[in-house]
Amino acid sequence: MQSIILTSTEARRLAVAAQGLEGPRATASKTGIVELFRQINCLQIDPIRAVERTQLLVLWSRMGAFDPTWLDDLLEEREIIEAWAHAASFVLTEDYPLLRRWIGRAFTNSSEWSERIRGWMALNAELEAHILARLGEDGPLPAKALAGPEAVPWESLGWTGGSAVSRMLDFLDRKGLVMTVGRRGNQKLWHLRDAWLPEWVDTALPAEEEVVREACQRSLKALGAASQKQINEHFMRKRYPNLGERLKELVEEGVVLPAQVVDEEGPWDDDWYIHRDTLPQLASIQAGEWAPRTVFLSPFDNLICDRERTEQLFDFYYRIEIYVPKGKREYGYYVMPLLHGDRFIGRMDSKLERKTGIYHIHALYPEEDERNDAQTGAAVAESLRELAQFIGAKGVELGDRIPAAWRTALDKEVTQGL
Repeated sequence: MQSIILTSTEARRLAVAAQGLEGPRATASKTGIVELFRQINCLQIDPIRAVERTQLLVLWSRMGAFDPTWLDDLLEEREIIEAWAHAASFVLTEDYPLLRRWIGRAFTNSSEWSERIRGWMALNAELEAHILARLGEDGPLPAKALAGPEAVPWESLGWTGGSAVSRMLDFLDRKGLVMTVGRRGNQKLWHLRDAWLPEWVDTALPAEEEVVREACQRSLKALGAASQKQINEHFMRKRYPNLGERLKELVEEGVVLPAQVVDEEGPWDDDWYIHRDTLPQLASIQAGEWAPRTVFLSPFDNLICDRERTEQLFDFYYRIEIYVPKGKREYGYYVMPLLHGDRFIGRMDSKLERKTGIYHIHALYPEEDERNDAQTGAAVAESLRELAQFIGAKGVELGDRIPAAWRTALDKEVTQGL
């Protein structure tokens, strides 16, 4: 079968478009959020709020201002659930059959980690029974409402601290008995899975081959064009057993097509793929139908969650420095990449001071050889003004490290125009 040939520019633009970051914005509504989920598959959850929680920033980047309580509503209405996708994420409830295949694996395999979990849970059988009974009677409940019999502590290895109740809930979640069904601030609300999702209780477990076939197509569509390794890193990260075989089947069926990315130095390494449903979008891009945007992204945005792919496609090296000691940080604690069309032209170190409402822009670092002119500065200023308004900033203060060509527009449109 002949490969679909894409230039590196077309591959970048296809990735941006597949993620809803080009063309008209998604509709700002609960229905629009659900439609966006069907396009990007999952929405990573993170509690860090230096600017705003990532789950809100990812939606804002694609639809502009919206009501954050819509996410809570969708949880309550059981349109979305919390689950493990490429990280802890919101996913559509309708996608639960795909995720369910992997729930409980920690309790059935023979790894040392699984044996340790099973052993600890056996020692705390009374606590498990107490939690399940309380949730059955009064759920949804936060972890602090589920204190019960004295428990054998979980010995943390550095990444899994917390109370015995929190650990038990985490393991019961992995076992498929409980799930997070909402949040009260940063506190998770827990309930029995079968009480929250009764329609899935008696559903037969999908075959592994079916799950991988469906999930890899979903991953590929959200990427635009991708290698097997990149598909494996997206959506249901590293849960694509025998992915090569499934891709071969899909290629033979004409559902997935082989692709090749070429730049001025020649073809890129690895076998690439594109889904047949993506071909109309590629044709539009090749016909010049490209409506670029300028927008700041969350550090955990789906477009850049695979750092190696980001570097290959966009020639943009990005690592979050939250866990790097302050004196060793290159750019800052919470740095948002700046997408301009199909290129990353900079990154912003900023923080909202919630007591005063002042949004401090510590620095804007332009990328080398990227556009650092007044026209681009105006586009940057518009995105920053919209972001400041969305997070509820009462004012914006610019630091010293701002490109001179951008500062005039930022002063006029942001610091004075907010």
